[in-house]
Amino acid sequence: MAAKQQRLTPPTAPAASKRKGKSGNPAARVYADVRPARFSDWVAGARIPTLSMSVSPVLVGTGAAVAAGDPGEFHWVRALLCLVVAVSLQIAVNYANDYSDGIRGTDRDRVGPFRLVGSGKATPKAVLTAALIFFGIAAVAGLVLTVVTQLWWLIAVGAVAIVAAWFYTGGKRPYGYLALGELFVFIFFGLVATLGTTYVQIMNLTQEAWLGAVGVGLISVATLIVNNIRDIEQDRIAGKRTLTTFLGTIPSRILYIVCLLVPFGIAAWIALLYPIAWFALFALLAALPAAIIVATARTAREYILALKLTGLTQLLYGIALFWALWK
Repeated sequence: MAAKQQRLTPPTAPAASKRKGKSGNPAARVYADVRPARFSDWVAGARIPTLSMSVSPVLVGTGAAVAAGDPGEFHWVRALLCLVVAVSLQIAVNYANDYSDGIRGTDRDRVGPFRLVGSGKATPKAVLTAALIFFGIAAVAGLVLTVVTQLWWLIAVGAVAIVAAWFYTGGKRPYGYLALGELFVFIFFGLVATLGTTYVQIMNLTQEAWLGAVGVGLISVATLIVNNIRDIEQDRIAGKRTLTTFLGTIPSRILYIVCLLVPFGIAAWIALLYPIAWFALFALLAALPAAIIVATARTAREYILALKLTGLTQLLYGIALFWALWK
């Protein structure tokens, strides 16, 4: 889900000869004379514009922790560790998805975020290694957090999160191919990330934490939905059974708009006790155009723009709730 977009169309010219030898990358057997991935390509493969899915829950969870106690008791080290875990895990998921979809050939004709394996610019082994490195970073940060808090059950939570991240598109029966991706995104990028951030700081869960978790979780679901609407035809051809391919385009558009806008009702409810939360409504400046685009879109380029606006919506939403709860 990165800013750099391109259509991956296999060349047909005679000069585009196949690579010699066998490869686990279907795209690599089609693309010839492709320049190796540069640093900017790896950054694009990490899908930076969507990292608001991991940043916002930590912001909201930390705000809820501060709202429950004295701001002077803010555990900034624990909050920072939560941020490292969340961001590293999401980058790992993005690389793991790139790897898994790439070796299946699912990404060969996609329109959208740059794919390292699908473009033939990086080998499956290199992308898998990148995913494992970030899984490792998340695991180390999680272990440090466990030691600091003495909450040893966090190890089990972290292990489940890593397993869920891998089997989204990995393994023989990935749940992302069984219309369950949105459910797991809501659980891990909404409830677990937000509530976990709050709990490790105050050892308690508050109403503010639960409301904020649902809000950011729904926007994360909207992010995945718009991404899948864009790829609906390619996913059907590749046999990738997402919720969008199951529901169809129009119901998916409606679900996207609901998931994107309901969180603003939650923000208004929070604003009854924390007036600064009204500033979350400024995120509608990004959300409403995104909703209109998705409702009327006909091209992949329009969905890509909506995806970026959805990420911006979530970031602004998280910052506003953090500010409101902090005060």
